[in-house]
Amino acid sequence: MKTEEFDYDLPKELIAQTPLNKRDEARLMVLDRDKESTEDKHFYDIIDYLNKGDALVINDTKVIPARIIGEKIDTGAVIELLLLKNIENDIWECLAKPQKRLKIGTIISFGDGRLKAEVLEIKDEGICRINLIYDGILMEILDYLGTMPLPPYIHEKLKDKNMYQTVYAKDYGSAAAPTAGLHFTNELLDKIAKKGINIVRVTLHVGLGTFRPVMTDDIKEHKMHSEHFIMSSEAADILNKTRENNKRIIAVGTTSVRVLESVLQNSDKFIPCEKDTDIFIYPGYKFKAVDAIITNFHLPKSTLVMLVSAFAGKDFILKSYKHAVLEKYRFFSFGDAMFIK
Repeated sequence: MKTEEFDYDLPKELIAQTPLNKRDEARLMVLDRDKESTEDKHFYDIIDYLNKGDALVINDTKVIPARIIGEKIDTGAVIELLLLKNIENDIWECLAKPQKRLKIGTIISFGDGRLKAEVLEIKDEGICRINLIYDGILMEILDYLGTMPLPPYIHEKLKDKNMYQTVYAKDYGSAAAPTAGLHFTNELLDKIAKKGINIVRVTLHVGLGTFRPVMTDDIKEHKMHSEHFIMSSEAADILNKTRENNKRIIAVGTTSVRVLESVLQNSDKFIPCEKDTDIFIYPGYKFKAVDAIITNFHLPKSTLVMLVSAFAGKDFILKSYKHAVLEKYRFFSFGDAMFIK
């Protein structure tokens, strides 16, 4: 299957540059896979499509203010780092720009030395491993020095960092937000819970795969970078009971999909676990865990378009995207949403 098959035309003006003030007032396109039909709604209408006993699976990862700009101590050259993954202790994987200015042993200073980074390893595609040197609490330092790692198609400055966090974000670890979850408010979640829907938390820390386009002609040749995820015993128990009761498991975002499907790759039941996954879902994949997906509109030729195409059918997804363009839906991270049932 060719990457070109997942391309579509998108006017630049439909790429949302800023979040809505009221998260749940985003538009919602409801896709019925059986009928291959669509409805145009608003996100707050999502409650009408959730039934008592369903499990709504949310990813409670928290985005690190991971973009930091500093200077090489020896030359003063400006270096930008994007922290991607905490390997162990204070050793991190990051994207460096420009990487060509770095060598093993280079020291970069941020915020007049409040934070320093020593380059330990230089890898391909701009990736480095660094050791962070500081006094105090790292996340407090990053909150002061860093900025949110917004995708390159967003050119507007983010006025409030919290608008690139879900209202239920809990555990720091992501280099990007699980954007389908940005539409939920605490009030909407309360209404959903009162209706008898089980809200299930999992964690997947979004990493390098989010920033890497598919560069191969054949999608099967694309290499997915791994991401770390956690499923608690409480989450596993609720999900197993949901299946036993013949109720639906509804994933909020492709990150939740990857957690759920990864857990069932080698098991018939959900089990508590913490590990890495490099699962790549594209048409032909047989879903084992997920019955419905809440998701945003994704970039052309991306692995995420391939994932939703695997779930709903490529032709139906591309037809729905065409409808979204005609109806001037807002696209990508700060854009509108889809509910695929």
